[in-house]
Amino acid sequence: MNVMIMTDLEGVSGVDKDEMVSCEGTAEHKFAIERLMLDVNAAIEGAFDGGADVVYVVDGHGGGNNFIKDMLDKRSKQLSVKEWEGKITNGEIDAYMEVGVHAMAGTINAFLDHTQSSLSWYNYMVNGRKCGEIAQGAIFAGAFDVPFVMVSGDEAACVEAKAFLGDIECAIVKYGVGRNKAKTVQLDEALRRIKKASQESLKLVGKIRIYKPLMPLEIKLELCRSDMCDALIQTHDNIERVDARTVRKIVNKIDSYRDILF
Repeated sequence: MNVMIMTDLEGVSGVDKDEMVSCEGTAEHKFAIERLMLDVNAAIEGAFDGGADVVYVVDGHGGGNNFIKDMLDKRSKQLSVKEWEGKITNGEIDAYMEVGVHAMAGTINAFLDHTQSSLSWYNYMVNGRKCGEIAQGAIFAGAFDVPFVMVSGDEAACVEAKAFLGDIECAIVKYGVGRNKAKTVQLDEALRRIKKASQESLKLVGKIRIYKPLMPLEIKLELCRSDMCDALIQTHDNIERVDARTVRKIVNKIDSYRDILF
C-alpha cells in the first residue's frame, strides 16, 4: 500500500501563536518546524504500523522549505509538489492524509483560519458550497479515486474534515481561542493521537466514500477587495467576473491541482 502525506504548519502540535508560523528565523518558528517534523514522523510511523509499504511526504506549507531533513523518518520518501501530483494522477497512491491542517477562512475559533491567502481570499466555493484547503485536497485526490483517510490539526479543522469526508480518522492537537491563539494538547499526547489516527485510517481504504463533487465544477472565488479581482482577471484567461470582488470558472476535468485553484 502506498500512502501520501501532505503537510502544513498552522495545525502542528505545540504551535499556539501566529508568530510561531509567520516569523521565520526566530526561536519560536524553529520550535514550530521541529514540531512539524515530530508530527510528520508520528504519522509516518502510524502508517507503517497500519500496513503501508511506501510512505511519501510533501512539505506543503508556503511553497516548502519547512522540513528539517535530518529529522525526517528515513523510511519515508520526500516528494516535491510536482512529484506528488504525478504520483496521484498516475494511480500510484492508495491512501491520502494531511498533517498540520487548518480550517477554512471564516471559521470561528479556528487557529489561523484561511483558504490559500489569508490576505486576499475571502470565500472559495465549489458548486455553491464554501470550502477550504481540506476540501481542495479531497477534490484532487478523489478525482483519481484516492481516498482521503486522515487529518491532524486543531479541533475546527477536524470538524471540517468530517463534515466533508465523513468518518475519517482525526487527531485533534489543539483548540482555537479566537483566530490567533490556541490551547494545545500535551505534546506527547498529540503525537500519540497522530500516530493512532494514521494507523487506524488505513483500515478505511476500500470502505470510506471517496470525495467526488458533481462535475463539471463551478468554482467561485470572492476576494477581499475589488482591486484584487481586477488583478486576477488580468492574469487569467479562463475565468469570468461575477461582481466587484468575485470571479468564477467551470472545471470540466481535473488534470492537476492547479485546475481547482485561481
